[in-house]
Parts: sequence; structure tokens; C-alpha cells
Amino acid sequence: MNIKGLVRVNINCSNFNRSLRFYELLGFKKVIEVPEKNTDEVAAAVGMRPYTVKGALLILQNSKTPLMIDLLEWQEPTDNSPPYQHLYHLGIARIALATDDLDSDITFLKSHGVEFLSGPATVKLGDQPETRFVCFKDPDGTILELVE
Repeated sequence: MNIKGLVRVNINCSNFNRSLRFYELLGFKKVIEVPEKNTDEVAAAVGMRPYTVKGALLILQNSKTPLMIDLLEWQEPTDNSPPYQHLYHLGIARIALATDDLDSDITFLKSHGVEFLSGPATVKLGDQPETRFVCFKDPDGTILELVE
């Protein structure tokens, strides 16, 4: 294998403009609009028939390592089922983002009405230093995590 790193994470949303504003609060910036319609080849490559989508690639500004989100509102086909109800569901359950000021970020997000699962928690894994984290939801209920 010749894998060098993570390219991007795809997050589906029910309202692109609302979710874009939310992810901009987190420090992401829109860099590339996703084509509304793509080629048959691209649709087949992702296991779909031709589709219509509204979306963009977002990059985390001031990141130590590049982090990009592919934020998509599927218009045709569409499925408005909610995201995972819990973290023990199969598949990718959450995205963890690094912060160097957890308390300040929590205060900021709460002032914008963001829903948190609980207050911050502390975890110690092996000989590693303690880590603080908190989980919260995006506008559609996708669980995100801040780790300090």
C-alpha cells in the first residue's frame, strides 16, 4: 500500500446553506463548488446513477495538517433519514477535531445554539497525557468532537 494520508471526509446534509454557515463557525472555508451534475463515469465510480447535488469542498483554515470536508446536499436522489442515533452504529460515527482551547470553543459554540451531548470529559489512555474532549451535533445531528 502507498497511502499517504486522509484526503477528505464527506458529510451529507439536508440544507447546504445552513450547514455551510455551521461549518464556517468551526473555521472551515469554502474552496471549491461541487458540480450540480456530474458525468455518468463519476456517478458510477461512487456506486450511483446520475445525480443532482448542491455542495462544496471546505478546508479547515489555520490547520496544522490539511483537513477537507466534502459537504453535500443530495437533491436527486435524496434521503432525509437522520444520521446515526448513537455512536455504536457500524460505519464512521463521528469526526474529531483538534483544539488548543476547549473551554473557549465550547462557550463560542453554545452562544450559537450548538447542541452538546454532555459537558467535557477527560480520558487517559495508557502512558499518554490526559485528553479532554466534548461531543456536539451539526444542524442535521451528525456527531462531531473537539479534542484538546
